[in-house]
Amino acid sequence: MAPPDAYAAPASFAGRLRAVAALFKLRLTSLVVVSAVLGYLLGVADGAFLWVDLGLLALAGLLVTGASNALNQVIEVNEDALMDRTAGRPLVRGWLTVREALWLALLAGGAGTLILWLRFGPLAGTLGFLALFTYAALYTPLKKHTPWAVFVGAFPGAVPPMLGWVAATGEFGLGPGLLFAGQFMWQFPHFWAIAWVIDDDYRKAGFFLLPSRGGRDASSARLILLYTLFVIPTGMLPWAFGFTGVVSMWVAVAAGLLMLVPAIRLMATRDTAHARRLMFASFLYLPAVQVAYVLDKL
Repeated sequence: MAPPDAYAAPASFAGRLRAVAALFKLRLTSLVVVSAVLGYLLGVADGAFLWVDLGLLALAGLLVTGASNALNQVIEVNEDALMDRTAGRPLVRGWLTVREALWLALLAGGAGTLILWLRFGPLAGTLGFLALFTYAALYTPLKKHTPWAVFVGAFPGAVPPMLGWVAATGEFGLGPGLLFAGQFMWQFPHFWAIAWVIDDDYRKAGFFLLPSRGGRDASSARLILLYTLFVIPTGMLPWAFGFTGVVSMWVAVAAGLLMLVPAIRLMATRDTAHARRLMFASFLYLPAVQVAYVLDKL
């Protein structure tokens, strides 16, 4: 049992800032921002980018993604209190009120969307808003009702690199679509590996997010392997359509194989240790491949 003062709101300004950073999940948000920035660098012609645009894109991405995370915690505050991995979140601890978190989310989401719209155009602003809306209004409520929530959540999760490209060019096309496809497909083995590792904790809150209702069963393991296999060809698509070179293609294949090995072992054994290895391999995959795309284009 936590001591009585463990749930008291931080008294100092620095403490309040730390609570807001936890509400916005800044470490996770920064990974999303990196993906958007790399998409922007892929979209600009001959490396002719503006540092101010990179900065504004990163700021807008931080605000929109942080708002999505905050709204998720507002909606799931009761469920978060039931799970070990989320019991320390600021709303559960009482470091921020739900009302404060809601206002912070709305202000951040509005500001981020406005920056995208005014600086990068209506298409970029619309993509940012749709990602925020889909994550908070569709994916988050669905998590308690159906494993299909993962499919719905993969759409906003795949927006960042596409948004970055659109911010650079002002238009949609095959290039940003391929980036979207690669990140969309990657999310299934990535998220399901996480869900396998923490399935017991998820079940405390009524979340059943593995692809099979049976949880850690053979059907879930087979689907995880199948979607991991799909990651390899989708990672090769930018090379196949001439947007990047052969070096990044081989990086995508190698990173995909790094995910495939634990996925095969997971199907064979259903051992959570292999799901954890797949999870860590998936964390490496996305930045490694997207950085390779950018470097290969230079």
